[in-house]
Amino acid sequence: MERHQFFHLLCFYLFFHSSLRFPLPLCPPDQRDVLLQFENSFVLDSMTLDSCDKNGHTNSWNKSVDCCSWDGVTCDDVSGNVISLDLTCNWLRGTLHFNSSLFLLRHLRSLNLFDNDFVGSHIPSNLSTFAKLTHLNLSYSVFSGTIPSEISCLSKLVSLDLSKNDLSLENSVFVMLVQNLTTLRKLALGRVNMSLVSPNVHDCSLGGIFPGNVFRLPSLTTLNIGDNPNMFGILPKSNWTSPLESLFLSETNFLGEIPDSISNLKNLIVLDLRYCRFTGNIPSSMQNLNQLQVLEIGGNSFSRIVEFELFTKLRNLQVLSISQELNLTYDPLKYTFPKLEELHLPSCNLTKFPYFLSSLKRLTFLDLSSNRISGEIPMWFWGISRDTLEMLILSQNLLEGGIQLLHWKKLSHINLRNNSFQGPLPILPLSTIAFSAFDNHFTGEIPSLICQFSSLQYLSLSNNTFSGNMPSCFGPLPRSLVKCVNLSILVLSHNEFSDIFPHWLEALQLYMLDLQSNKFYGRINLTIFGLSFRALEYFVISNNNFTGRWPTKFFANTSLAIIDLSNNKFGGPIPLPSPDTYYYSIASNKITGEIPSLICNATELEIIDLSNNSLTGSLPRCLTNFSTNLSVLNLRMNHLEGTIPQFFSSRSGLMTLDLSRNRFEGTLPQSLVKCRYLEVLDLSHNQIEDTFPRWLGTFQELKVLILRSNNLKGNLDIPRGANLFPKLHILDLSNNGFSGPLPTNLMMNLKGMMNGENGQDKSMYMTQSSGIVPYENSVTVMMKGLEIELVRILTIFTTIDLSHNSFQGDIPRVIGHLRSLIGLNLSHNQLTGSIPLTLGNLIDLEWLDLSSNKLSGIIPRKLGDLAFLGYLNLSKNQFTGRIPQDKQLSTFARDSFSGNPGLCGTPLPKACLGVAQSPPPSSSSTFDREGHESWFKQKTMWIGYASGIVIGISIAYIAFETGRPKWLVGGVRMLERRAAEWTKKPKWKAIRIHGQ
Repeated sequence: MERHQFFHLLCFYLFFHSSLRFPLPLCPPDQRDVLLQFENSFVLDSMTLDSCDKNGHTNSWNKSVDCCSWDGVTCDDVSGNVISLDLTCNWLRGTLHFNSSLFLLRHLRSLNLFDNDFVGSHIPSNLSTFAKLTHLNLSYSVFSGTIPSEISCLSKLVSLDLSKNDLSLENSVFVMLVQNLTTLRKLALGRVNMSLVSPNVHDCSLGGIFPGNVFRLPSLTTLNIGDNPNMFGILPKSNWTSPLESLFLSETNFLGEIPDSISNLKNLIVLDLRYCRFTGNIPSSMQNLNQLQVLEIGGNSFSRIVEFELFTKLRNLQVLSISQELNLTYDPLKYTFPKLEELHLPSCNLTKFPYFLSSLKRLTFLDLSSNRISGEIPMWFWGISRDTLEMLILSQNLLEGGIQLLHWKKLSHINLRNNSFQGPLPILPLSTIAFSAFDNHFTGEIPSLICQFSSLQYLSLSNNTFSGNMPSCFGPLPRSLVKCVNLSILVLSHNEFSDIFPHWLEALQLYMLDLQSNKFYGRINLTIFGLSFRALEYFVISNNNFTGRWPTKFFANTSLAIIDLSNNKFGGPIPLPSPDTYYYSIASNKITGEIPSLICNATELEIIDLSNNSLTGSLPRCLTNFSTNLSVLNLRMNHLEGTIPQFFSSRSGLMTLDLSRNRFEGTLPQSLVKCRYLEVLDLSHNQIEDTFPRWLGTFQELKVLILRSNNLKGNLDIPRGANLFPKLHILDLSNNGFSGPLPTNLMMNLKGMMNGENGQDKSMYMTQSSGIVPYENSVTVMMKGLEIELVRILTIFTTIDLSHNSFQGDIPRVIGHLRSLIGLNLSHNQLTGSIPLTLGNLIDLEWLDLSSNKLSGIIPRKLGDLAFLGYLNLSKNQFTGRIPQDKQLSTFARDSFSGNPGLCGTPLPKACLGVAQSPPPSSSSTFDREGHESWFKQKTMWIGYASGIVIGISIAYIAFETGRPKWLVGGVRMLERRAAEWTKKPKWKAIRIHGQ
């Protein structure tokens, strides 16, 4: 009985005691003051970090309130001491000094300073005063300098994140970290410079090679060393650390095979091996990773076709990413993924949609890009994961027909670019609801109904054949519904839409609008435009038929970073770019007037293209030195005059300067030599009077030099042994007054034209990168007797044009060393002597023009060995003898040899004495004499082109005027395919022919 009474009394006591609310201890006043003092030592700058979408923690810090209740502050329940400080994304800006009041908080166990702006601060060495610290996060906070060794004294650390700063790690410090932080489970060193770590350190031979012993740390659960492309390593074949749960190696240089022993990681939840260099087979033992939820192995080079059934064994899989040819059947019951949410199968050589997709009920992200799926999208596909799908990527396939997007309520990201879809743009989910609501005058809950269908944020339909008008998908909308529309990126470029500017877009808070290369027309209502698009930063409407004029200061108050109005019919004066603009193009319009010096106020400008307009006046002096950011200045094809400004800054970042086809006069500014990054210099078709600027040869990056059609004169004296023009591969000095012998020493320096050395750059075209918009350099050259604009320049395109000058003497034999040369034009000079046999070494030569000189002797048979030679002009010289008949030379048109009285043999009508001439075409031939000659022309061109050469001219469209030769169309396409094979990159570019 006593026991029962005692038991009841105990229960009563415990109940009574637990029901009382004892007050928690208050924050000690000294620690409260320390926190306030720490806060006051920084500036709270909400503009510093736009990635934070919340108010700063310290806004709630008030001296009259217990600091334990402050945001970001956690206190001990017993003592009241501050034990955790979380200042994530708090907009703190300033220097964190070693004597900061922060270090008086000796009881801290967790310190999180993620995403602040401690610019100029080093990590304080007295962090070691926090002896109880278990979690330390200093990432994204602009720390710099070396990581202090004192961090290794924090022996209780479980998590350490120093990533995304400007830090370096010394060898001795790294060793101490590994040896002392034995309880560490998470270590993040992303973007930390580890080049100082020695390759021969005990158990940590980094120096480019990741130490395999790290995989065997006994307490390691998370290892993230992704995004370090210079880090090499291999996975261990045995003795993995068993607790490992997450392994991130993406975008590193880990290589070799994935070992079978990876199956020993029974706790592994995340395995991210994307874009490494793994080879061999995907081990079948991987199917034993029963806990695996995320498997990302795309972007590697596995040697065999992957059995897709392997992945079905992973029953907990939520994310699967692979880019390898798959052995996958169409059987809908063969593959089941009950928990799969993300499926990435790009570049898997798929030819149709896998039917197992219809069984996926949780799918939120589907990527089937860069496959070979063809035909129309089957009806069943539009219904997959109807209530969950958020992102759909079908880009770069062979799909055609129309599209339906009405079924997916949560779809936020649609990318269907680079297919053959056609027809009108589909009405999107929001518009369907919106129009039915407006047409029927519904009231009540309709706004919320519309909002649940308004998740679309990104839509890219570029490079298809959509046509017709733009449906007013999102408007006009009442102001109360504008907040429901989330579309921020709209890319409809390279289609066939034919409509006026879609002003219904004013209802959206667009960040990017790309309508380039369509058939839009008419005037843009600037009153509406000026009141809308406040969030717009990317505005590209080039290659349409828009008209009208922009007020000069229209863009001045916008935040537009990219403005491209090129290839339209806009008139009026130059609209000034925004102060935030870095890419600005109004090329190929009808813009008039002078270039205002106010354009130099846009100091962020990297690309300026005002070409092909009707601009007049002189070039503002500020344009040559107003910004170190400027990399492209293109003013060609205008009516600018005066002298080129004589001052270029030594801090200039200029890479392309094109002032061609204007009326500039005077001499070349020698201060241009300060632009040490210059790659393209085109000053052709002006009135410049000077001698050859050999000082340009000091440019180590110069690849294109065009001075055609000026008043340059004198000899091309290049000192013997001078190391000039090392990367030049387009040289055009034609139509000037140069005299004397051909520049032998100059040709000996053109290393970029010898043995394909210019091809070391594996990019296909010469471009200047500017954020998300690459700028494509273009140039006009004489090619096969035509003046052709290469809208994009192949990096392996090599040509020399010294025609229409007064050069004298022999053709130097050294020209035969320029083995990469594809075009050589020495016509209309006063050259004498014979054709050097070394020209037969130019095995890549496609056109050769030596016409209108005083060359003599016989035509070398070796010219007939040039298999790619598609154009030859030896007319108007003093050649003698018989045209070689056993090579392709006899198949060229007679115009190639006319004007040489001493020549005989086919294709000339003059027979050689003592040699029977080939019989003329029979009367029954379908070709008359002119047709026969035309056939030979085309045949010769195809011999050159169809044989192929690893160069080409980019083609997306070919803008031929009436009567242009069709042989050039096919030939150029063949060349471009060859160039694409050489560089393994996609092909899509253009040429324009100016004259014939």
